[in-house]
This record gives sequence, C-alpha cells and structure tokens, in this order.
Amino acid sequence: MTDIPGDQMETRRTYHQQLEDIQADIVRMAALVTEGVPRTTQVLLDHDLGGAQEIIDGDDPLDALAVETEERCYTVFALQQPLASDLRGLITAVRMVAEIERSGDLVVNIAKGTRRIYGTEYTPRLRGLISRMGEEAARLFRLAIDSYAEGDAAMAAALDDLDDRLDDLHQDYIAEIFEASAAGVIEVQAAVQLALIGRYYERIGDHAVNIGERVRYMVTGWLPEQTGAAREAARQRAADESEPPPLRSDEGV
Repeated sequence: MTDIPGDQMETRRTYHQQLEDIQADIVRMAALVTEGVPRTTQVLLDHDLGGAQEIIDGDDPLDALAVETEERCYTVFALQQPLASDLRGLITAVRMVAEIERSGDLVVNIAKGTRRIYGTEYTPRLRGLISRMGEEAARLFRLAIDSYAEGDAAMAAALDDLDDRLDDLHQDYIAEIFEASAAGVIEVQAAVQLALIGRYYERIGDHAVNIGERVRYMVTGWLPEQTGAAREAARQRAADESEPPPLRSDEGV
C-alpha cells in the first residue's frame, strides 16, 4: 500500500475542513432566519416599533456572512477543483446562500410592514392566521436546513407537500383581509400592506422548498430542472414522430 505524503494529507485535511466550515456557516445563516421569523411575527402582532427596528438593523450580519461564505465557496472552487459529491455540495452551498439571504430580507420586510401599518387593529381571526403562518414558515425553514445538515434527501423531498399547509393558510388570510376591508374594519392601505406581509411569509416557505430541491441535488444528483427538461424532450420526440417524412427528390411538385 502506497503511503500518502504528509503534505498531501495535510492539504486534504485542510480542504475537508473548508467544506465543513462552509456548511457550518450556512447552518448559522439559516439559524438567523429561523429565529427571525417568530421574532418578526411577534413584533407584527404587538405593533412593536422598537423591535421592528432591531430586526431591520440586525440584517447586516446575515448579509455580511452571506458574502463571506459565497466568496469562500468560489475560493475552494478555484484552488481545490472539487469533483463528484464535493462539487455538488459547493454548488448547493452557493445556491443556498442566496435562498437564505433572500429569506432574511423577507423577515426584514415583515418588520418594515409593521411600521407601515402601525395602529391598525387586527381581527381575532387575522391575528390567529398571522401567528400560524409565522409558525409554519419557521417550521418549513427549519426542516429545510435540517435536511441539509443531515444530508436527508427524503426530508428535503417532503418539503414541497408540507408547503401546501402554508399556502392554504395564506389563502385564508387573504380572504380574511378582504372581508375585514369590505366591512370597514381595516383601511384599504393597511389591507394592501397586510396582503404584502402574507406574501412574504409564503415566499419564505417557497425558499424552504427551493433549499430542499438543492439538498436533493447535493445528495442524489437530481436537479429540479430535469423534470421539465424530460417533459420537453418527450414533447419534441412526439412532434418529430408526428411529422410526415420528407419528400424524395422525385416526389417534388
């Protein structure tokens, strides 16, 4: 058995430590979002302007960590030239940085919405739906990151179906806003802002689903785009088979 030189072993240890550090930073970034969702939900329900400003100001560390982590991914790409599963892991990491950073922006958007509707009284049903949307969005995001940390493709694949619950809550929420606005309980401008806030929760769930798709790619090599590409290839084959054969030169008109 051939001995591996010590300097090469040290290089490989450093390389794998870099990969582990990138994964750890992504989990840290995601933790800021999963903690931020219930915080911003409580701020919204309590009309807490001070808390809203803290959430807005607290977005900078997440943005800084996102930039740093993405740059480190590119450094590993350039210097280590990873292959196979390591390559998929780095591609996934770059994509996930964007998904997490955008989710953090949505948390901030909810806090900003709190300031725009300050003084608006929520109906009891509206308060309940806001609370449940916040819980569901945080749960989806937490499961998405758990699937990444554990390399669990089955959990990642389940997120798309789990997201239906948040979509249903969002539909009920929009219906309640319309009813409250029509009854004059909520002013039109406040209703518009509340509708936007509901959309922010829904988008956090969508980002969690996207993370799940990236985890599936990392673990199995499956890409979400492959399903659509396969359908398009099948349509093209069917179209080709349905076309009449080309005319021979002696069959011309």
